[in-house]
Amino acid sequence: MNTFQNLIVWQKSHELVLKIYEATKNFPKEEVYGITNQIRRASYSIPANIAEGRKKKTQKHKISFLSHLEGSLEEVKYFLILSKDLQYISNEIFLQLFNCAEEIGKLISGYEKFLKQNNKPNPL
Repeated sequence: MNTFQNLIVWQKSHELVLKIYEATKNFPKEEVYGITNQIRRASYSIPANIAEGRKKKTQKHKISFLSHLEGSLEEVKYFLILSKDLQYISNEIFLQLFNCAEEIGKLISGYEKFLKQNNKPNPL
């Protein structure tokens, strides 16, 4: 069965969410409603929007959802930079998560280009 869970971009973004939850477990308590909440929210919105966008019928609607993904991904990248600069995560963890986010960005861009050039959906 062809579901959102079969999409490579969903798998990679879900992986990123799990890694971000792990990395933010030890953030300072005062950040619970700050950076911790913001980066988690931005990260889980990516696979959630992939799942929702997968069921959209038209290419226009699918592309619209991809635009939301790109915005959330940029937000995640910023919060990763901020977390590193505040020394909440090590440079090693930062690079691992940031590189994962970059890879997801490339997958999203590729899918968006495909949708704009073709009239049929592609499961990545």
